[in-house]
Amino acid sequence: MIKTINGATFRKMIVAGASLLEQNKKYVDSLNVFPVPDGDTGTNMFLTMKSAVNEISQCISNNISSLSEAFAKGALKGARGNSGVITSQIFKGFASETAKVDEITTKVFAKAMQEGANIAYKAVTKPKEGTILTVIRVMAENAVNVAKKCDDFEVFLKKVLETGEEILKQTPEMLPVLKKAGVVDAGGRGIIVIFTGFYKLIMGEEDFEFTFDDEKKPQTVDDVIADINALEDIQFGYCTEYMIIHMKKKTTEADIDKLREKLVALGDSVICIGDLNLVKVHVHSNEPNKALEYALELGELYNLKIENMREQNRELKKKAIVQEEVKEHGMIAVAPGDGLSAIFKDLSVDEIIVGGQTMNPSAADIAAAADKVPARNVFVFPNNKNIVLAAAQANDLTSKNLIIIPTKSIPEGISAAIAFNPDGSIEENTEAMNDAIKGVKSGSVTYAVRDTHVDGFDLSVGEIIGLDDKAILAKGKLVADTTERLVECMISDDTMNITLFYGEDIREDDANALAEKLAAKYPDCEVTAAYGGQPVYYYLVSLE
Repeated sequence: MIKTINGATFRKMIVAGASLLEQNKKYVDSLNVFPVPDGDTGTNMFLTMKSAVNEISQCISNNISSLSEAFAKGALKGARGNSGVITSQIFKGFASETAKVDEITTKVFAKAMQEGANIAYKAVTKPKEGTILTVIRVMAENAVNVAKKCDDFEVFLKKVLETGEEILKQTPEMLPVLKKAGVVDAGGRGIIVIFTGFYKLIMGEEDFEFTFDDEKKPQTVDDVIADINALEDIQFGYCTEYMIIHMKKKTTEADIDKLREKLVALGDSVICIGDLNLVKVHVHSNEPNKALEYALELGELYNLKIENMREQNRELKKKAIVQEEVKEHGMIAVAPGDGLSAIFKDLSVDEIIVGGQTMNPSAADIAAAADKVPARNVFVFPNNKNIVLAAAQANDLTSKNLIIIPTKSIPEGISAAIAFNPDGSIEENTEAMNDAIKGVKSGSVTYAVRDTHVDGFDLSVGEIIGLDDKAILAKGKLVADTTERLVECMISDDTMNITLFYGEDIREDDANALAEKLAAKYPDCEVTAAYGGQPVYYYLVSLE
């Protein structure tokens, strides 16, 4: 039972809320009513929280008052788009209450939520129900009622979140545009994600996972284009955002109120919040120049952004049409490093699943990647013997026709991708890819994690080892020397190409030097060093 939250826990809660939102920002983005004229809700809310986390990270004290001040300040500084600004205002109000106490009880937390909802409503000139505002208001109202009878945070937050989920499901009934798109409100989902992060931290969870039961019907490309065409007639075409800093001496709080009134007359989606230290402005208008002129009467402009929403929608229309074009064949590959991912992308692989020796993706991960590929048939390169089975199981989780090419290493996967013929049949490509991987020898260089005796070698912790796909072939104290011995053990008379994919712990100069040494040693072979960026493995070696 947790009855109070101290400063150290409060700090961790804020970080946890931001962390969980980061993990789920793309999902929250996907709930935006398509097309989104001025940004992505999940991304904007995350950037707001990220700024808050950055601010509190500079706060040395675990005093709740100091942390609350930093929380509110950071959220306002990082606020982006309507959703980000509203989020900043929720936590501005929230922090104004938590700043008054040394420890937070459920009653204080509930009052903080209520003040957050109040401040957020005041920040929006024409608040709409069925949005993030509704979700935080209803959650706050329930929080106040629950806190009267419950002082245990575990029970309290669970009930508050249950209320949030219930009201979120009702948002499509409040806003016809949500119902038409088949989504719940994105901002509402985002704020629940943040508070879920708070709850999970309280419950002692470290590895956050969050599953959604939001019902979302798929849109056809015709629906999308119809929506976009409707937005061509949008009344105000320019999304304008900025901050006002370094106010003129004559500027007063009343001047900020007058600015808000001028902006309301100028356009819609107006948010004008802040004080004499900092004012945050968001407005949709056909005259962004006037929105700037009005602001310059008060102080200096900072973080200025003007976006043409009509042009954004034209681009979205083009994108929607392109996305609808489904090709016959596609490819996905598992790769552990950014360099290897880039190599596969250059070989026209559609989707890269981050994983490998140290992080094996699940069948669901593979199926999800396949669903993203605009193709009827998808070739899958597991690139690890421990992933082949999961890849095979993925067939049951997707409507796509998956063809599993049993690649057991990155070099095999690259060879298979090179063999791909977009105009060939499934059978022709499968045969060509399987033939390609037969001509590849794969090796890897890493380090021993314990003292042991294996494959005829006595190994010590930290010793460098070189392996092929069956056994340890070389060991040593130095990475380069061990890699050279590994190549020596693997090379044959018909070897023509040697490729060294160097990992994140290897410098480019060192990799090139080793490649030059091998090229001199094996003049009949073409030797190449390529950045792989993989963890744990210093080199992945390919011999063809």
